[in-house]
Amino acid sequence: MTLRLILMRHAKSSWDAPESGDHDRPLAPRGQRSAKALGNWMQEQGWLPDQVLCSSARRTRETFDGLGLDVPVEYLDELYHASATQMLRTLCQATGQCVLIIGHNPGIYDFSHQIVGEPPEHPKFDVYPTGATMVVDFDMDEWSGAGWRGGVVREFIVPRELPDT
Repeated sequence: MTLRLILMRHAKSSWDAPESGDHDRPLAPRGQRSAKALGNWMQEQGWLPDQVLCSSARRTRETFDGLGLDVPVEYLDELYHASATQMLRTLCQATGQCVLIIGHNPGIYDFSHQIVGEPPEHPKFDVYPTGATMVVDFDMDEWSGAGWRGGVVREFIVPRELPDT
């Protein structure tokens, strides 16, 4: 059986209201456009999750909302600035066949580099900029068996490669 992970960094956030605090920082207008474009791309490609695990931060919640996906979502405090190890622990508890995780750097960068056997040949992978999205397949039956270097990259994209961003 194949399980699929879609790993997404939140879209571009706004720095217009620094007094609101990091957890409550919203998306910038460019981030809102990027989230919508990523959602359109996911639907066009057939990369549709059946479970979403999302950081509880405002910018990740707004990124999920912008995707326009009709799928259950869990907002998790443990994914807010999670380490790669915490992200793996969270993934190992997932139950969906195709799981979307929306998180933050630097953890998502570290996680993306450790979860795949071979990195994608993409110039932005080593930066994992806002909105960067990687689709990874795992040859296993349950997420509890997920481990480092076990994934095979199917796709990696950044919002600037999509129309309407």
